[in-house]
Amino acid sequence: MIAIIGAGKMGEALLAGLLGTGHDPADVLVVEPREEHAAQLRQGYGVETVPAAEAAQRAATLLLAIKPQDMVDLLDDVSPHMGGGQRLVISVAAGITTSLLEKHLSGDVAVVRAMPNTPALVGKGMTAIAAGTHTTPEQLDHAERLLRSVGEVVQVPEKHMDTVTALSGSGPAYFYFIAETMIEAGVAMGMPRATAERLVGQTIAGASAMLNESGEHPVVLREAVTSPGGTTAAAVRELDRHGVRTAFTDAIEAARDRSRALSEG
Repeated sequence: MIAIIGAGKMGEALLAGLLGTGHDPADVLVVEPREEHAAQLRQGYGVETVPAAEAAQRAATLLLAIKPQDMVDLLDDVSPHMGGGQRLVISVAAGITTSLLEKHLSGDVAVVRAMPNTPALVGKGMTAIAAGTHTTPEQLDHAERLLRSVGEVVQVPEKHMDTVTALSGSGPAYFYFIAETMIEAGVAMGMPRATAERLVGQTIAGASAMLNESGEHPVVLREAVTSPGGTTAAAVRELDRHGVRTAFTDAIEAARDRSRALSEG
């Protein structure tokens, strides 16, 4: 049995993903303290909602989808109720390390740290996972299968998780920033906003699909669009003149450093 503790946007996305990939609602528990929302989950998904202690007693796998600042209190609450048997705890809370999870869970409970991103809400997420001290390869693979219900998953050493946060965790915001800028440029040049939004949205979606499906390096794809002396070449020259590449690198490093600082408390 699987228990999802926390049914905010990410927790509910995981719930919908699990059920959408064949998990029986009878095998999924949800912990949601807001009774109105809990009632909606019971009615909408057919799952049972229970207190955290009961979820810890009954479920072999716990998916923790709560705010990072609430994690320690939750772990201290559920740890005494986990009992014997092989348990797996998967945390999708930003900045929560496997060592912190293990510190507040009794025995040799297997833990997995996961970093999803918001496209998981539409089944297009990118999640990186890292194993704790007591986690077997089989358990890590099990965590990957569960999280694949909301998108792609990659296994990484935990030392890379802050970089993961900077690249894929924060990454959607970079693309939204670019999209916003492109749309506003189109509007400034006289195009109706709805048309600009449609052009930019589909352009980004199509470029993403080509990057993922073609197997080509981004440089090759960019050069295929950039004719010598053409419009794209003029645009790229302006981006280089303004140091956009350096700015992006600095931004990603800043995100990594901030993630590292949050992880260290």
